[in-house]
Amino acid sequence: MTRPTVLVLLDSPQGALDDVRQPVLELLTLGRELGRVDVVTLAAPSVQVLATLGAYGVQAVHQAALPTTLPASAHHVTSVLASVLTTAVRRTDADVLLVPSSFAGKEAAAVAAARLGAGLVTDASGAAWSQDGRLLAVKRVFAGTWDTTSAVATDPAVVTVRANAVSAAPAPTPTHPEVEALPIEVAAPATTVVAREVKARASGRPALEEAAVVVAGGRGTGGDFGPVEDLADALGAAVGATRDAAFEGWFDSYIGQTGVTVAPRLYIGAGVSGAPHHRGGMQASQVVVAVNNDPEAPIFEISDFAVVGDLADVLPQAAAVIREHKARS
Repeated sequence: MTRPTVLVLLDSPQGALDDVRQPVLELLTLGRELGRVDVVTLAAPSVQVLATLGAYGVQAVHQAALPTTLPASAHHVTSVLASVLTTAVRRTDADVLLVPSSFAGKEAAAVAAARLGAGLVTDASGAAWSQDGRLLAVKRVFAGTWDTTSAVATDPAVVTVRANAVSAAPAPTPTHPEVEALPIEVAAPATTVVAREVKARASGRPALEEAAVVVAGGRGTGGDFGPVEDLADALGAAVGATRDAAFEGWFDSYIGQTGVTVAPRLYIGAGVSGAPHHRGGMQASQVVVAVNNDPEAPIFEISDFAVVGDLADVLPQAAAVIREHKARS
């Protein structure tokens, strides 16, 4: 029996393809459990990227060849990326398309699924084949209160997978993937890109939506995010905030139902009360640690570890111990 073909989007928010992001490595690991893994990309992969893809068992790299009349600024428009995904799935006869659960990825995946007549599951945490050959996708819904399993009744299936849902691991046997040109026919998008600016990440910190460790500050910080950022730097973590803290102007991005959704392996909430809006954006975290001076704070209800105390005292002590441990090891 022929192994199913799994196509993974190798995205490159920065434009150049000089490394493979952690969420993509996780998709490659999941893809190997489902079948043969190919990747599709809009940019030319570097030698280092090809080596990484080979280490993770990729069989082929399909590089989109877009019309020369299409301006480079339009390459990241949803309709263009969806055309790339649609063409790649049809050309490779892929059974599954896996896409990182970024905002851009989910939009393009939805359009591609509609064009392919494919079933779509977004923000999944895992996937496997059922005994009758259908793809089963697992995801957490209703602000993290229910875990559901959806059977995709179509071939192909399109799934976006949230970051940190899978532990990335190299393949037992490396491969030597070759790059193949993938001609794409796409009309000029109705949207005209006037300007596009990629924000540089904070030095030494991962992107909030992809981070394996997140330290978030709430109204209890009183506007002083120094202890929050210090602990995050000690852990190599991303920094987030509650909506109230962001609206006060204390931080520029917030975690919540209308903000960034995170699902790290470790979430630390400092001065976070645990309002439903914030919980909806972080409740899928694997381990939740809360630091609050209010023993009745609602966030303690969902915490694996609760620390009742002043974050201005607790966080610096934790950061110091972590740094001492790293220094010894």
